Amino acid sequence: MAAGDLLVYFPLVLVTLLAVPVVLLPVSVRAELLVSRLALPIFGGYVAEPTPQRRDQIRRMRAAFVGESHRVFQSQTLFIAGVAGVVGSVYGIYVGAAVLRSLAADPALIAGVLPGQLAPLATRFAVVELSGLRLFGLLAVTSAMLGAGLAAGTYWGRWTILGQRARARGVEIDATLPRTVAFVYALSRSGMPFQAVLRTLSRNQDVYGEAARELGVAVRDIDAFGTDVLTALRETADRTPSENLEEFTENLASVLLSGQSVSGFLHEQYERFQEEVEAQQRQYLDLLSTFAEVYVTVLVAGPLFFITVLVVVGLVIQDTLVVIRLVTYLGIPLATFGFVVYVDSITEGLDVVSRSGTGEEKRADMDPRGRMASGPDKPGNGGVGGVGGVADGGTVRGRNPDPGTDADNWLRLTAYDRIGRYRRTLSDPVGLVLDRPVYSLLVTGPIGLVIVLLSLNPSVGEAGRLLRGGTAVSSAPVLGLIEVVDGPVVLATIVALLGIAVAHEIEKRRLRAVEAEMPDFLDRMASVNEAGATIVGSLNRLSDAELGPLGDEIQRVWRDIEWGATVGEALARMERRTGTPTVSRSVTLIRNAIAASGDIGPVLRIAADEAKEIRRLERERRQEMLTYLVVIYVSFLVFLGIIVALTVSFIPAIEAAGAAGGAAGGSGGVGGVAGVDPGIIGGVGSVDTGAYEVLFFHAAAIQGVCSGLVAGQLGEGTAFDGVKHATVLLVLTYAVFAFL
Repeated sequence: MAAGDLLVYFPLVLVTLLAVPVVLLPVSVRAELLVSRLALPIFGGYVAEPTPQRRDQIRRMRAAFVGESHRVFQSQTLFIAGVAGVVGSVYGIYVGAAVLRSLAADPALIAGVLPGQLAPLATRFAVVELSGLRLFGLLAVTSAMLGAGLAAGTYWGRWTILGQRARARGVEIDATLPRTVAFVYALSRSGMPFQAVLRTLSRNQDVYGEAARELGVAVRDIDAFGTDVLTALRETADRTPSENLEEFTENLASVLLSGQSVSGFLHEQYERFQEEVEAQQRQYLDLLSTFAEVYVTVLVAGPLFFITVLVVVGLVIQDTLVVIRLVTYLGIPLATFGFVVYVDSITEGLDVVSRSGTGEEKRADMDPRGRMASGPDKPGNGGVGGVGGVADGGTVRGRNPDPGTDADNWLRLTAYDRIGRYRRTLSDPVGLVLDRPVYSLLVTGPIGLVIVLLSLNPSVGEAGRLLRGGTAVSSAPVLGLIEVVDGPVVLATIVALLGIAVAHEIEKRRLRAVEAEMPDFLDRMASVNEAGATIVGSLNRLSDAELGPLGDEIQRVWRDIEWGATVGEALARMERRTGTPTVSRSVTLIRNAIAASGDIGPVLRIAADEAKEIRRLERERRQEMLTYLVVIYVSFLVFLGIIVALTVSFIPAIEAAGAAGGAAGGSGGVGGVAGVDPGIIGGVGSVDTGAYEVLFFHAAAIQGVCSGLVAGQLGEGTAFDGVKHATVLLVLTYAVFAFL
């Protein structure tokens, strides 16, 4: 290619390089800094002018919790939209030129490609020779349209995404607000001052989620900027995207201003939110029942009816294998994926049970089983209950090492910290798999590969050689290869799904067993404390109680206390070991109540009531959704039954009728009777019925996996919970077709 030809593409390369920092903006801090430095001098003065649009944008940014000023964000938006417009304009010129070149063909050539009925259109769509002015105008219009469209779309999309972020935050705030109000109410009952309660809540955002984070901004304003609590609460009401939190903070500010009892107001709010949670649970279950009926009707019965009709048409009139393959391999999986995503997006604000806050998220300094990583740079949970001053062995934390004598030891400890995470992982592989079930594929994956390799036989090699050599003139080699390999592939998939399902269920049942005993533990602890025992004495008495898996954890807590750990530190270790949201919230509440008062009986009662309510909602949900799980299973069994009937009865009957029709056609009639036309049945012999049988097996297997994932999404809250259902349905499919 000549140098002149290369220069033609120079503008294209230039605008592509210009767009690179914009593309890297979401993932690169340097790109964001570069865009800001370029955008502020150009647009900074313009966007600083007060306008109604600016006020609305600032309110949207505050609701979305954007960590930069409006001047910076809006300048970046305008700069990005401008770059998109320039890039789109330049690309529009090249796109227009490419379209013109592709259409600049001889009309006779175009007419030869089109069908005979459409040949006259060749002269109408052929591009005639254009003058320079017309060519310039056409390319200018194309460039302007594409550039303006990209610029406007980029500007609108950036602010729309920000609005979606604000809406998502509002959903998360509503989901975590009842537990946040319960925490605030419980600590206020313990005698802690209200501002201290807000500060404590702000320190536990990882447990109480987005509502605590929103109120944490008010705490920041109070502590860092000297804002009074009433102003901070009112600003929170103006900023928050949650209507419930807005109403709560406005009413709370009014109560504080009037001097009424804060504890009484919080008690009323606590009971109101408990009623709202129950109403949301009922709304959520009603919505899930509707979704279950829609899924069975549209995504199980619908494909089954469609496939059945296509099979009949394909066997007696015209081959429909391509259409059935599209439905099986693309339609069913994509429709199921879209359904799962849609259900999750619609129910995200109503699933009050599974969306119980962020307490289930493990911290960065924990190993796979929830144990805190050790090392000199891993501080304890200090500040509450005496935790954080002295380590277990009595070594004072935070002491500056002697550079002369301790430098080597600290270097060794630093090296240990770097490899400690991998060492803990390798020392507890079972715990790693239970914590992250996907890692079970490291074991089940090779097993599945061995299963597939052992299934290979000489016929597979022969089919492969025919395909590589291009000597195959029909689909027989491909069909033979699939018939040999698809069974072992499905079996390998069953092994992989089984490993994930077993690991997930073991861990889930462990967490569920711990949470099931938590209300009883809190009730007993409250009774012992109200009887006059200290918190340490209460733990001592409960260490021998029959509390199932939670009882083992309480015994470990008591052993930690006997070995010199404080109550707060021992409870924090239990929280990290269990890693359940209910335990995290209860332990956080107990530790902070201990710091406020020794009489924590009322606090424990509130925590027990909250835990009981969550357990009740979980039981109610499982009982309600059991019906729809049965419906999904039955619908799949109907799907499987009809597929098996098509495979075992319908296709052989059509083949026999086709063979009989062919013989009758040769003898002049059906069944040897002269004068009877065999009709369309006589053409069945040309249809590849073996391909239909293989396709039926694949359709049943794919539908089984999809139905299982949807059953988990509807019945337990996430598609990951449906892996066990998918495994069961896939095993059933494999067993049925294995005996055919």
